[in-house]
Amino acid sequence: MDSEQLREYGYRMVDFIADYYKSIESFPVLSQVQPGYLHKLLPDSAPDHPETLDQVLDDVRGKILPGVTHWQSPSFFAYFPASSSVAGFLGEMLSAGLNIIGFSWIASPAATELEMIVLDWLAKLLNLPEPFLSKGNGGGVIQGSASEAVLVVLIAARDKVLRSVGKNALEKLVVYSSDQTHSALQKSSQIAGIHPENFRVLETDASTNYALRPELLQEAVSKDLKAGLIPFFLCANVGTTSSTAVDPLAALGKIANSNDMWFHVDAAYAGSACICPEYRKYIDGVETVDSFSMNAHKWFFTNFDCTLLWVKDQESLTNALSTNPEYLKNKASQARLVVDYKDWQIPVGRRFRSLKLWMVLRLYGTEALKSYIRNHIKLAKDFEQLVIQDPNFEIVTPRIFSLVCFRLVPEGNDEKKCNEQNRKLLDAVNSSGKLFISHTALSGKIVLRCAIGASLTEEKHVKEAWKVIQDEASFLLHK
Repeated sequence: MDSEQLREYGYRMVDFIADYYKSIESFPVLSQVQPGYLHKLLPDSAPDHPETLDQVLDDVRGKILPGVTHWQSPSFFAYFPASSSVAGFLGEMLSAGLNIIGFSWIASPAATELEMIVLDWLAKLLNLPEPFLSKGNGGGVIQGSASEAVLVVLIAARDKVLRSVGKNALEKLVVYSSDQTHSALQKSSQIAGIHPENFRVLETDASTNYALRPELLQEAVSKDLKAGLIPFFLCANVGTTSSTAVDPLAALGKIANSNDMWFHVDAAYAGSACICPEYRKYIDGVETVDSFSMNAHKWFFTNFDCTLLWVKDQESLTNALSTNPEYLKNKASQARLVVDYKDWQIPVGRRFRSLKLWMVLRLYGTEALKSYIRNHIKLAKDFEQLVIQDPNFEIVTPRIFSLVCFRLVPEGNDEKKCNEQNRKLLDAVNSSGKLFISHTALSGKIVLRCAIGASLTEEKHVKEAWKVIQDEASFLLHK
């Protein structure tokens, strides 16, 4: 790599990205292209000779950006946020510049040790129990996604129980979760070899705001025990994907602990809010869990990807996932003086992801981060009030954090027609290009989701979004 070329191109790329952010509101939030559009615009083979940066950037402007859905737009309210920041961007840039592959401590000691330090910082911010800190038998690790996090702990739990009951008992292992749990758990169970008929999806409803009822779990566990099966894994949620429901951790933990089940908590979205003292209550009972994860790349202003996973017993992970080939052996690892994060994850190679989280924490400080989160929740409260004040709409399930679940009200209790109307409204709003929202289904109802959390979102963007929704709804209802 030529340092002067990097300097020249690097300045230009930073300018390009800064200009993109300056003009981001000029783009339709949801890409309006049709499938296969890019194949028609780019050649079918790579160039034989170098092209200029100007040529490449021209193609980014004219061909790539039209096919981008702008997740950093202040009017992006779909799914959950992927909040970025200057600090996160700089950390990502530094990681790319150093370009280390920190699979073991010796491969880059700073990468391993900084990760341990910042995960301890976050654990303390969340007031996680001491066993999750690196000074004991537990500790934290950065994964690529919450999907990877649940996969590694499921594999660890599987191997732990099979060492006790025998490897031939795989067909008896049972996984439990609510019907609001992310589909990543189902995929992880498939990968881990859990028999599909032993994947328990427990029904939730509006009576608990879609949280898992402990008595339903107890009933399912008791039934499986009587059938000679082995309950071994429970996944609970703090902030479900559909509606940010919060499962009762303490009550569920008692059941899991009394049955020697691994208890994992997925707080991918809402975990960030729990650094605020007034929201810490939503992870009360975390002392009963074996593992806990949250996505710093959702609502903690750390550019994707950066999932934080803590475990109480790191040996459960390393026993299931470690390999020790001759070409990776070294004195520090052999003497068990260090952590080798390759044994805490599925791949061997790993990026220096802790840099961006470290920079976010240092350049903003925890009080500013709490303020950002509180502001997004305030904006969601404001949006919720706008919905409540309009007789054409209703709130479907109570807002807890910064997600509002709402819909057009049914006419004459005709739920089928109501669902059709809400789907049409969703399409109309998103086709406008002025904002992007997503949907879900709760108790058979099609529900619109407005998730506030983009770094650039301000009060005016929330009000403008509601105006577009109202206008499209009015047209739909009166045409």
